Amino acid sequence: MEKIKSVEELKKFREQLKEKTETKSAKTMVKIIISAGTASIAAGVRKVFKTIMEELEKQNIRDVQVVERGSLGFEGEEPVVGVEKAGKTVFYGKVTPEMAKEIVVQHVIGGEVASPWVISIEKGKK
Repeated sequence: MEKIKSVEELKKFREQLKEKTETKSAKTMVKIIISAGTASIAAGVRKVFKTIMEELEKQNIRDVQVVERGSLGFEGEEPVVGVEKAGKTVFYGKVTPEMAKEIVVQHVIGGEVASPWVISIEKGKK
């Protein structure tokens, strides 16, 4: 993938990310939160996002909401992916495309936290 060379390219990338992100109803059981701040973009979040979307499609998973946010507050851990499920949000740091695929399979589909990559768990989120 090409590097982002200007503010205009960054804005274009964010718009593409928003277009690809499916907004689901409040009934969504799982939400995947992807950091899309400049540090995450520089760290390769585009490939992570693409891998997550491809894996969800491959597994025919439709009831997952994927949202992009700016910085999630975990500086030095970019790219960061959060999985919000069953009243808690688990954040994974320094996520690679390979890790993203495993997070989808193990956590989103299988319900098991992918422990080696966890940087934070927040309870009580809805």
